[in-house]
Amino acid sequence: MMWLIIPMKQQIKIENKKAFHDYHILETIEAGIELKGSEVKSIRQGSVSLRDAYAAFDGNQLYLYKMHIAQYPGSFEKIDPMRKRRLLLHKHQLLRWQKRVEEKGLTIVPLSLYTNNKGIIKVNIALVKGKKLFDKRRDIKEKETRRQIERQKRNMGAK
Repeated sequence: MMWLIIPMKQQIKIENKKAFHDYHILETIEAGIELKGSEVKSIRQGSVSLRDAYAAFDGNQLYLYKMHIAQYPGSFEKIDPMRKRRLLLHKHQLLRWQKRVEEKGLTIVPLSLYTNNKGIIKVNIALVKGKKLFDKRRDIKEKETRRQIERQKRNMGAK
């Protein structure tokens, strides 16, 4: 009898931590992303950066700009690492977000890039509003306070 071993698909999760620091997140949604073969291989290696990426409408379609996906070594096809990539959403989702962006001057940024349980690459995008400098300072102060409280709890429990 011969056994067939099927390897589990590697789970990938790349986060845009800068987005949580720079923006107030109002609403999130999961979207598919249109990629080429060598881009998928590079993402599975973790050669991607979401740092300055944002999404914008071009006509009725939503595109992701400034997401850097490094060239896959050994690939014959040369793809621009900073090219715009189409996001795959339902028409009613696109229309609703397009209206909100135009009316209120909001921005769309990617929060994370990951593979779902079927191995398909998805991007979690968010409708955001920019934070002011004092908001960022307040968030840092709250984070420090939480850390101090946790440290004190650990120290009390150790004694």
